[in-house]
Amino acid sequence: MKKIIGRPGTASGMSLRIGQCGFAAASIGVMVFSRGFTGYTAFCYLIASMGLQLLWSFGLACLDIYALRRERDLQNPILLSLFVVGDWVTATLSLAAACSSAGVIVLYARDLDICTVQSRLLPCAKFQIAVVLSFLTWVLTAISSHVMFWILASM
Repeated sequence: MKKIIGRPGTASGMSLRIGQCGFAAASIGVMVFSRGFTGYTAFCYLIASMGLQLLWSFGLACLDIYALRRERDLQNPILLSLFVVGDWVTATLSLAAACSSAGVIVLYARDLDICTVQSRLLPCAKFQIAVVLSFLTWVLTAISSHVMFWILASM
């Protein structure tokens, strides 16, 4: 089997997971420190989805660190199946949350002009930053999901 970049138990896999954790935590942090996000279901869903992504990625990053320190191989078909399903679920939830939040932002910023008229009431720039960070989280999760799928398929 070829050595694929991003596979579990490698430095590239660990860096991919740490990137997912970092972007998810940053998205949560920006959204939590924004005023008025709790009034919008899409933003609450974004925080819940990024929280799940943060926990999942952190757990797999810890597993990667363990495998690197102990020089273990994580190429077990059952373990890889779990990684594939977990990555698919978190990637789907992350994309759905990012898209729904982006839709709310487009509605308020472009269609209703709430962000320009009531700029003191809604921190639209912070919401936009949180959504961009969630899309970056999704991109890394999609890469990881794709890598895991091809590793499992090649076994």
